[in-house]
Amino acid sequence: MPDGTPLYARVWRPVTDEPVPALLEYLPHRLTDATAPRDWQRHPWYAGHGYASVRVDVRGHGNSGGLPGDAYDATELADGVAVVHWLAEQEWCTGRVGMFGISWGGTNSLRIAALAPEPLKAVVTVCSTDDRYDNDVHYLGGSVLGAGMHAWAAALLASVCRPPDPRYAGEEWRDLWARRLEAVEPLVHTWLSHQTRDDHWRHGSVREDYGAIEAAVLAVGGWHDPYRDTVLRLVEHLPRDRVRGIIGPWSHQYPDRGLPPGPAIGFLQETLRWWDHHLKGAAASDGAGDVMAEPLLRAWISESHPPATVYEELPGRWVAEPSWPSPHVAPVTYGFGGEPVVVASPQQTGIDAGRFLPSGNDADLPPDQRDEDAHSACFDFPVPPDGEPIEILGRPRVTLRLMTPAPTGQVAVRLCDIAPDGSSTLVTRGALNLSARDDRDRSADAQAGAREDVDLELNGIGHAFPPGHRVRLAVSSAYWPWLWPRPDAAGFTLDPAGSSLTLPVRAHTDDAVAFEEPEQSAPLGVSTPAPLETPEEARPERLVLRDVAKGEWTLRVDPRHGGTRVYPDGLEYTEDAVETYTITEDDPLSARTRSEWHIRLHRPELAWDVTVDTRSEITCDADAFHTSDEVVCKEGGEVVFHRTWEKRIPRTTG
Repeated sequence: MPDGTPLYARVWRPVTDEPVPALLEYLPHRLTDATAPRDWQRHPWYAGHGYASVRVDVRGHGNSGGLPGDAYDATELADGVAVVHWLAEQEWCTGRVGMFGISWGGTNSLRIAALAPEPLKAVVTVCSTDDRYDNDVHYLGGSVLGAGMHAWAAALLASVCRPPDPRYAGEEWRDLWARRLEAVEPLVHTWLSHQTRDDHWRHGSVREDYGAIEAAVLAVGGWHDPYRDTVLRLVEHLPRDRVRGIIGPWSHQYPDRGLPPGPAIGFLQETLRWWDHHLKGAAASDGAGDVMAEPLLRAWISESHPPATVYEELPGRWVAEPSWPSPHVAPVTYGFGGEPVVVASPQQTGIDAGRFLPSGNDADLPPDQRDEDAHSACFDFPVPPDGEPIEILGRPRVTLRLMTPAPTGQVAVRLCDIAPDGSSTLVTRGALNLSARDDRDRSADAQAGAREDVDLELNGIGHAFPPGHRVRLAVSSAYWPWLWPRPDAAGFTLDPAGSSLTLPVRAHTDDAVAFEEPEQSAPLGVSTPAPLETPEEARPERLVLRDVAKGEWTLRVDPRHGGTRVYPDGLEYTEDAVETYTITEDDPLSARTRSEWHIRLHRPELAWDVTVDTRSEITCDADAFHTSDEVVCKEGGEVVFHRTWEKRIPRTTG
């Protein structure tokens, strides 16, 4: 880097003497172990199709030098721009560069594109965010994301404390590790200190200025990923001649990996067409049509399906949208009926929300919502049994006329598909912290006792409600552990007379949208030793415990980060984590989270054996959040670093 800091990279190049365009994937998640299996599926494939494909670790992570900072901070982005220019200057590069990535890497691609380095001509961004405040793991509708913020902050603390690998970093690995550990600060301190959309969040959000992006953007998302609305906003706000979008049924994964829910697509072939057009000037690749002649948005509309926590494949079909907003979609408003109803949900409402960031595991998705519906005010709208399905595509909108007994409160709304047998499948949802009802950049208390209309959008979705089913809108005043509860749990009174649901109803079209079958390069060859425990002894992926006498509910989550893996280069790599979310059904101040991580990196041939153990907790009172974090690092069984952090962070809008 310009300041002399080395960044660690791995480069795959095609066998040719001619210069080729370069593709960059740039993120902190350790290319020599954590992302190596995934990297081997795509970087060699791109090299085999005429590109230099490059994977770089962010400074302060993996085997890169320097010290870690906050996600997408100015240093990280400036480094990314420098890497783009470095690639363009190599003799084996034509001077034209593309960036791609998923999650952090996809968001980095957008952020660096907004800085407009001249060699960067095209981007493929997958499961990424354009709004770090209200469409990331930190806040939702102005409320603290209990599960998202806690789990991600704890995971990043465990990740950044891992050492460089001596096989690749050399003899300096121990000094690099020591400097890094001394600089570590739990990111939850920063994230909880910014409870409105202030300059901290604006800095990392391309939503603030879409016009700054000059590169062509292929935006890809999944309906079971929390970031899918980024795709809808990008295809709406970027110029049509340099943006296309794809939204499938997927979770937070690359859509060629075949992880539930499917179906998977030939994603690498789609991106190759994108790169060929924008980096090589080719109108077609291997006989395929012009990529810019594709519809602006190709989206999956799911057919109705019974509730389940995992689907190998969802039924449905692809549709094509020539523009966004779509000429095929029109708003249809349903008014509520009935008398005013008091909504005072018990605090464990939301325990069946499913994982905030699904990644293809068996217990990721929400189960049957009937228990959640019982704790909510429900309004049903029947689909005529002799009519057509009601297909929706986009973001439903809800208007609620509320009267709150306190100046603060929260609203969670769920859109569900109710089958004739009464089963309730969650379709999409949204939330609003009433203090953020006017704008996310400021906090304003409600007037206790006064009626007020509030509006909120639900997350985007493509779904078909069949004849004979019911469209249900369920409204609750709690949604734990997704939403960290406000101190006052009094709920609110909902007046149906002033409330409504507006669905983005799509006229049926028969669209010729098809994708190739997935292709990937040969796998890395990672082996997984047999587990020590029998299946009966294995820890459940999601376990709900109820102490009936205390009224206490505990959700225990094993995020399934992979157990022990043995790499072809000899590394034995172990990750184990468990998250715990606890609340008492009548006490919002009882909310607490805890995450424990254990990581081991072992190279028998080098006699290298390192462990990292972390503990992260959040509790609260009426006035503040209380965070507690601990890190213990060992080399050869000897403690080389031990530190704890205890912090009190005042509650504002959060």
